[in-house]
Amino acid sequence: MLEVKGLEVCYGGINAVKGIDFEVRSGELVALIGANGAGKTTTLKALAGLLRPAAGRIHYNGEDITARPAFELVRQGLVLVPEGRGVFGRLTVEENLAMGAYSRRDSTRIKTDADRVYGLLPRLAERREQLAGTLSGGEQQMLAIGRAIMSRPRLLLLDEPSMGLAPMMVHKIFETIRAIAAEGATLLLVEQNARLALETCDRGYVMESGLIAAADSAPRLLADPRVRQAYLGG
Repeated sequence: MLEVKGLEVCYGGINAVKGIDFEVRSGELVALIGANGAGKTTTLKALAGLLRPAAGRIHYNGEDITARPAFELVRQGLVLVPEGRGVFGRLTVEENLAMGAYSRRDSTRIKTDADRVYGLLPRLAERREQLAGTLSGGEQQMLAIGRAIMSRPRLLLLDEPSMGLAPMMVHKIFETIRAIAAEGATLLLVEQNARLALETCDRGYVMESGLIAAADSAPRLLADPRVRQAYLGG
């Protein structure tokens, strides 16, 4: 579904991503782990059309999307749940979900998808008339994921979904991720909690200083002494 070749991304003269190759196959959950500053978020932003690559190519479903803007990619089913959630604080939960479907015109299916989100995330159903800015951090993360689901993603990019959340809420967020995957979605997950990411995903890539340092199945990465020492606490 996604093939990345020689991707380079620069920030103000700094080469944050230095020519990486990786792929995500249809139906897979793939983790992208690494230390802060490794280039993970920059990579996701480039995939989502928010940053223009300096070099390399991005292919999605066989098409070259390297230069396509974010709004076109959303319509093609490539959707980012950004780090920091980015919910519309002065809109209600229901209005935020509607924003996720802004490019759609199939009103009956939009209603069906909203009901699906509320079923998947019942806490949002309880707060559908509440302003998003008054939700807890975990509830806002749920809302950000729900808003993405409303765009009917084929490939969902998740950037640090557990950041800043209490352990109980992290557990609920990852339950949601597993439920989305069980419905057949394809996911690329950037996550600071490397152990949880690898326990959830099928395969993983390890980024270091803008490069892919390791790639393997999730169980093998969990057992790799170098990965354990660097990212899993030994």
